[in-house]
Amino acid sequence: MNPQQTPAQLMTPQEFEQALRARGAYYHIHHPYHIAMHNGEATVEQIQGWVANRFYYQTSIPLKDAAIMANCPHPQTRRKWVQRILDHDGSQGQEGGIEAWLRLGEAVGLDREVLLSEKMVLPGVRFAVDAYVNFARRANWQEAACSSLTELFAPQIHQSRLDSWPQHYKWIEAEGYGYFRGRLSQANRDVEHGLALALEYCDTVEKQQRMLEILQFKLDILWTMLDAMTMAYALGRPPYHTVTQQPVWHTERLV
Repeated sequence: MNPQQTPAQLMTPQEFEQALRARGAYYHIHHPYHIAMHNGEATVEQIQGWVANRFYYQTSIPLKDAAIMANCPHPQTRRKWVQRILDHDGSQGQEGGIEAWLRLGEAVGLDREVLLSEKMVLPGVRFAVDAYVNFARRANWQEAACSSLTELFAPQIHQSRLDSWPQHYKWIEAEGYGYFRGRLSQANRDVEHGLALALEYCDTVEKQQRMLEILQFKLDILWTMLDAMTMAYALGRPPYHTVTQQPVWHTERLV
């Protein structure tokens, strides 16, 4: 069955989980840009561009999770969800995913100041990520929480990078792969919590169909980010390329 063709009747929890997992057919692991990186076909510029633009996504994840917590009235849920923020921001005596990503940037030849400046972030990537954060701020907390269910497919993509990148890109320093290794266990833990929330909350046909649409929205965000990078780094058509070769797009967080 086409992942988009879900039955217009209430699914059992098992059927609903299957429908959610079927959306993995549209995960960005299947995007040509990611396939090229996996196959060792990406240039240094394409790897660096991906790392720099994904850093904007990484630094926005804690903002998304904080918005979910702000809208959630249940202490027991917040106690679990706060771990996601600590995973990225770090805690006392333990570095987080953002620091690990900065090390990845250094491993591919980017100064951390360049990543922190966000001057390499393409407008299309920024708009996609901002849409995700703003959705989390405005949606009810259950829907916003379940928009994270692309984590169902994340362990596979992290493992694929660990399997292929060291083989194809000898110039990347090995210390840079710490983020991917750390997320393997974290993503599996987060999936259990997020999936349990989705199965409990989506107890009507309308909620199930809306949640599938929300998951597709998140998949669209991840895919669109790679579309923007494809234009800039694979096709040589960054924003305003017909007018100037200079990166004149805005570089500040305005929303």
